Amino acid sequence: MFIQLRSIVVEKGNSQQVVDNFGQEGYIDGKEGLIDINIMVNRKAKETEEVVIMIRWESDEVWKNWEKDPVHIAGHRNKKDEQRPSYIVDSSVNMYDVKKIKPGTFGK
Repeated sequence: MFIQLRSIVVEKGNSQQVVDNFGQEGYIDGKEGLIDINIMVNRKAKETEEVVIMIRWESDEVWKNWEKDPVHIAGHRNKKDEQRPSYIVDSSVNMYDVKKIKPGTFGK
């Protein structure tokens, strides 16, 4: 499994805009190998708010196929000249190879 974690820090009161944006139906939803997308808001944020988007893929290979997808590339190209919203303070992206999954024991 391969996970992409995107963290977007926004000015207080703006996290819902990011949640709504990433929560929309899109081309990615039908991509083979996509497991799921989790959109989370950090409950402990004080002066700012943090939205974390976790995208889980079956493998690094299917993620790479998504990155090379012509529709995905065109979407980024079309947004290249757009200015990022002023309420975004910072953003980062990290990639993780899942080495082990430990299932819970609830209900066993």
